[in-house]
Amino acid sequence: MTDSSRDAMRRFFVLGYDELRARLTRRLGSVELASDALHETWLRIDNAAPSGTVLSPKHYLLQMASNAALKRLNADNRFVTLTDAKMAIGLVDEAADPEQTVIARSDIEALARALSELTPRRRDILLSSRLEGAPLRAIAERLGISQRLVEIELKHALAHCAMRLERKVTRRFGPKAPGGSQGQEGPA
Repeated sequence: MTDSSRDAMRRFFVLGYDELRARLTRRLGSVELASDALHETWLRIDNAAPSGTVLSPKHYLLQMASNAALKRLNADNRFVTLTDAKMAIGLVDEAADPEQTVIARSDIEALARALSELTPRRRDILLSSRLEGAPLRAIAERLGISQRLVEIELKHALAHCAMRLERKVTRRFGPKAPGGSQGQEGPA
C-alpha cells in the first residue's frame, strides 16, 4: 500500500470511526470487542498490503477489523481456566464456597430450633424415621401406638420444620393428589 493510500485509509478510518464501530458492534454483538478490533485495525493499517487499489475503504477496514476480532476470539478460546482443566480431568472441587457454608449453617441452626419446639414424641418419630431410617411400623411398636398415629405425628413434625425453614414438604409416598401430581404436603 502506498503512503497516499495509507493516509487515505487513516483519514477514512478517523472520519468514519463511529459508523465502523456501529456496524462492527452489530456484526460481533459486543461494543468492547468492536472497539478492540478497531484499535487493532488502526495499528495494522501500516502493515496492510492489499494487492491493487482499495475500491471500498469502508468494506476493507470492516474486513480487517472483523479478522482482528476473530483472531482475538480464537486466542481467548485457547486459554483454559484452572476450573475448566480440573473439570476436564475430573478434579472438581466439591467443597462448599463461603456463601453456601453460611446458608447451610443457618439452615442447621433453624432446623435445631424447629426440632427443639416439637413435642418429645414428634421429635422421636421424625428423627427415627428420617435419620435412622426406621420403618413406621417399628416406630409404632416401640412407642406402643398405631402406625396411623405415627404417620400423623410425622406429618405434623415435617410441616412444623418446613414452616420454620420456609420450605415445602413434598411427598415421597402415598396416593397422588387430585389432578394427577404428587401432593405438596403429607407424610414424606
